[in-house]
Amino acid sequence: MIEVRNLYKSFEDKEVLKDVSTVFEDGITNLIIGQSGSGKTVLMKNLVGLLEPTSGQVLYDGRDFVQMSKQEKVRMRREMGMIFQSAALFDSLTVLENVMFPLDMFSQMTLRERTRRAMDCLDRVNLVGAEEKYPGEISGGMQKRVAIARAIALNPKYLFCDEPNSGLDPKTSLVIDELLHSITHEYRMTTIINTHDMNSVMGIGENILFIYEGQKEWQGVSGDIMNSPNKRLTDFIFASDLLKEMRQALTSSGASSSSSSR
Repeated sequence: MIEVRNLYKSFEDKEVLKDVSTVFEDGITNLIIGQSGSGKTVLMKNLVGLLEPTSGQVLYDGRDFVQMSKQEKVRMRREMGMIFQSAALFDSLTVLENVMFPLDMFSQMTLRERTRRAMDCLDRVNLVGAEEKYPGEISGGMQKRVAIARAIALNPKYLFCDEPNSGLDPKTSLVIDELLHSITHEYRMTTIINTHDMNSVMGIGENILFIYEGQKEWQGVSGDIMNSPNKRLTDFIFASDLLKEMRQALTSSGASSSSSSR
């Protein structure tokens, strides 16, 4: 579990995060949503230590990451897996070598053990057979799956995903969503996903945090979103024409049911 308490972040005189307090639970997919510039990316960077909060706490199972020494933070990061927006694979390494990279850097395994672990991770994301290919030889969706395999190679307790569906077609995005969701439950990880993909929100949003102008505006599950009375949330959720039509259909259906019951 990751708990955020009274988190503030300012850049010079601009306050980007304002008194954010929330909890990200173990074993479920925790999503952070919000408009561009709302502060969700800054929040994630504060969670993983890429930025230092102006004030507040980030507690990993009760351990305050903000107050840790540099060496303690390095050790802490070994418990974290990261999936970047661009997949961030090494072009000069094969798929297998990319997945082995964190094992080579941080584990005490033998070469045979590292290779076996990397192949197990590739099997988990259905990429056995692609291990000798290079990133430039596989599709964008396959690259994201390689990134997931690399992120889970060290069996992390915490998994951070920054726009994992960016640049992918809807069908491939669903594959990535289902993979992240199943891996989260299988390994009981605390998974946090930064996204603006509403399919992800409705499909795997087990705990959703909506950030508005640097503040926690709403938190709940996907089943509560459609009927939320929070206008800022509904304006964000129903920004697309398709979702507006869905909302109108739901409203009409509700009105019809009410009328027929009378």
